[in-house]
Amino acid sequence: MSQGPPKAKPKISASRRLFLKTKLLKKAMTMLDNEKEFRQDERQRILGEKVPVLQLSGMSVQDLQNICKELHHKIDVVDEERYDIASKVTKNEREIQDLSQKIFELKGKMKRPNLKRVRVSADAMLGALLGSKVKESVDFKANLKTVKKEEEKKEEVTDWRKNVDAMSGMEGRKKLFNSGQ
Repeated sequence: MSQGPPKAKPKISASRRLFLKTKLLKKAMTMLDNEKEFRQDERQRILGEKVPVLQLSGMSVQDLQNICKELHHKIDVVDEERYDIASKVTKNEREIQDLSQKIFELKGKMKRPNLKRVRVSADAMLGALLGSKVKESVDFKANLKTVKKEEEKKEEVTDWRKNVDAMSGMEGRKKLFNSGQ
């Protein structure tokens, strides 16, 4: 058996590798925490812009009702936007799934399942294809043309000796001449 080239000894010692791994993990943890804080601050800033602080004290009932109507209208607009985005996302996911299926089929690595032969009558097949539209059964054989074969004329098999006697002499030649015409 032939062996490949011998494995090279790692250039970094195990303790150094472990030290570097822990350093990288600590750096990743601090970066993750910073990103979480940044996202929270950004969320608070956007909410502050979109939703101003309400001063409800000292307002009349009519003003409170107007604020409620405005809030309901804003909720409807946001809900419509959310629905539109969700429908776009589901459409894109379906499209991605279809395209990945096409790629998978083009690669030719699809495993075809073993199919079982199922006997289905013509009526059942039409019923499955057309649903409840088929009201009467269809007989496909009834519309086919019938072809009758003519029976071939069979010569009677007789004793050959009688045939030789009948064909011998002038009478036999006369019979052959008459049958040829």
